[in-house]
Amino acid sequence: MRSSKSTASKRRLLITTGDSDGIGWEVTAKALNALGPRPGVQFVFYRHAKAAKTGPALIKKFRRVVATSLQDAAGLPFDPRAVIEVRSSKAPALWVEEAAQACMSKQFDALVTAPLSKTSIIEAGLNDIGHTEILARVSGVHDLFMGFVGAKFCVVLATGHEPLAQAVRSLNLEKMAKAIQAARELRSSLPERRRRLPMALVGLNPHAGEHGLLGSEEGWFGGLTSTDVRGPLVPDGAFLPKNWKIYSVFVCPYHDQGLIPFKLVHGFSGGVHLTLGLPFVRTSVDHGTAKELYGKNKADAGSMRDALTTAIRLIKERNV
Repeated sequence: MRSSKSTASKRRLLITTGDSDGIGWEVTAKALNALGPRPGVQFVFYRHAKAAKTGPALIKKFRRVVATSLQDAAGLPFDPRAVIEVRSSKAPALWVEEAAQACMSKQFDALVTAPLSKTSIIEAGLNDIGHTEILARVSGVHDLFMGFVGAKFCVVLATGHEPLAQAVRSLNLEKMAKAIQAARELRSSLPERRRRLPMALVGLNPHAGEHGLLGSEEGWFGGLTSTDVRGPLVPDGAFLPKNWKIYSVFVCPYHDQGLIPFKLVHGFSGGVHLTLGLPFVRTSVDHGTAKELYGKNKADAGSMRDALTTAIRLIKERNV
């Protein structure tokens, strides 16, 4: 929490543009140009030295300043009309690590990430499987949860990037309770009308266990329900349109259970990914690297635009 009003009114938002041969750089450039300068906010982004050079021409509403390192960028004068490009030859996965450290030390106020492939993380020499795992290691907060905000509904995942069999084994009452608490954090950031709605706990097994005939987990899931948590809902009916106006957030036991319906309804350009539990704001696009579109100027920047505007709103609401 910043104590000075003048300091709090000057916020720097850091963007990692993901795989150098993916669409991250393109959607970042398009989103920045769509937003234009924002009062009290300066954008700083990484661009790989080998990334497509078509992107800079897309950023027409800012004065561009090039820095050779993140530390150099942090030392430049604050100017919302100037966008700072950190031109780097480091592996993009290392950008995320460096950016998270800079946010932890409060050099930057929020982190927004473009898509990063799992293979590029491993090739960079890291043992992490995704953004969430990098952020957990750097922050020292191991109970981080993936949240997704969409126009129709929101989801929180109790487990992340792990094989399904392992995810199911890892579920227990304590973990689900923490996921529900993370969902409350997400709900608190929603518009007032949606904040008033209860959350839904989605069952793990078909038919939500059918009273123990198809699994026993729902027996202890039921102990998590309360006035603001309903369920467990039958998974194959939980995301019917009639429920979108009944529940604020759907808490899902495993990754695909929440993301298949979310991406089916919202597409790959209409949602924002939030990391819940971090001591700083991190948002992301809800799509992958789409390397088949690299350099073609065909990528939809809607999710990156929404990720940027959500990050700005959150740091202002929290007075970070």
